[in-house]
Amino acid sequence: MIRLKNLTYIVASLFAFTSANGQGDELSLSLALDKALENNYGVIISRADQEIADINNNWGNAGRYPTIGFDASDNNSYDLTGSTYTNRLSAGVGLNWTLFDGFRVGITKSKLENMEDLSSGRLAVLIENTVEDILLGYYNVLLQQEQLEVLKTVMELSSDRYQYELKRQSLGGSVTYNVLQAQNVYLTDKANFMSQEVVIRNSIRNLNFMMGVDPAKTWNFDEPFEAETTSYLLQDLLSKLKSSNQTLKNQYTNLLLQQDETSLREASYYPTMSVGTGMDYSHTWTHSSGAPTVGTQAVSPYGNIRLSYNIYSAGVRKRAVEVARINEEVAQVEISQMEHALTNELFNLFDYYEVRVELLNVADENLEAALLNLSISEDKYRSGVINSFNYRDIQLIYLSAALRRLQAIYNLIDSKTQLTRITGGFLGSAESEGP
Repeated sequence: MIRLKNLTYIVASLFAFTSANGQGDELSLSLALDKALENNYGVIISRADQEIADINNNWGNAGRYPTIGFDASDNNSYDLTGSTYTNRLSAGVGLNWTLFDGFRVGITKSKLENMEDLSSGRLAVLIENTVEDILLGYYNVLLQQEQLEVLKTVMELSSDRYQYELKRQSLGGSVTYNVLQAQNVYLTDKANFMSQEVVIRNSIRNLNFMMGVDPAKTWNFDEPFEAETTSYLLQDLLSKLKSSNQTLKNQYTNLLLQQDETSLREASYYPTMSVGTGMDYSHTWTHSSGAPTVGTQAVSPYGNIRLSYNIYSAGVRKRAVEVARINEEVAQVEISQMEHALTNELFNLFDYYEVRVELLNVADENLEAALLNLSISEDKYRSGVINSFNYRDIQLIYLSAALRRLQAIYNLIDSKTQLTRITGGFLGSAESEGP
């Protein structure tokens, strides 16, 4: 069974988030995870499937226990030729128990247990994907909000430039061409700012959908938009992948199910022995015209033993076993294929993570230089050393550097999230904490 009691706390610890809860319209990451694990449609459905598998996993369904039945009937008939009326009341209780059926009971119970494990594993994969989606969805909102602040800064600079040109024109120091150019730049930046506001609202609605809450719900996002860098060793990640990756665990469980299926097919070569015992009771009344009513009754206990064996089935059993063994071999090959594919994916994710750490450092330096250049250029523009085209180019350089830095932060968070998921870091840590 999946232990999720401490999941949100552990995820928050892995990603170094500060807020522990959300009140009112404040939405912390831990609160977003709580809502998603409680309300997400896919998680609810998968939990129901797991509950069904848990209910089905019992020895009764496997066939270990006997069955007891009761039967009663009341039959009436009338003989027209002899004017005879007959009423027969009968009842019986019986027990049937299969003593031996080629070890099918134990094999079936093992299959039910593996089906429960597989259902639990599928729920775990879905929860991992949901946690990843919430993490990236939450941080995507923060990314869009930070981008809005950058666009707002550029828009305010364009507005200041436009107002500056208007004042210069009123004093005779600027021409209409410069004013119109400044106005066009300002309106372009304003349009970009307004479009970004729509992007933020859409990203919040997408997050609300994943959390299963009202799409119109608005939140205050107070988590810091920053990425924590962690040093990873590739060999440690590979070890965690092979031991904790939930998708790979599910494939191992699927192999066990195929092995159980092979054993069930082989069980058909064994005989079947069953016993039946019970008691029947009958009471019959017969009434003929002109004669007294005659009644008889009988109580009949019984006990039977039945042994059956399929001597020849035209090769059906043999072919069924051969097909089951082939499917078992296919499941083994699929495990090898999945291990190879996941290993390749891990190598790619590790490389991306290492590069994105360096790219963030480069983006920080680039933004620092762009900010200094923008500050110097504003003074030069007002003093007439550079023209409006040069000043606009420097604004765009700052805009590009700021947006690249924000995207670098998000990309690093994305890489860390994927590395955590593929190595089983979300649920693996939660299960180790205990219930």
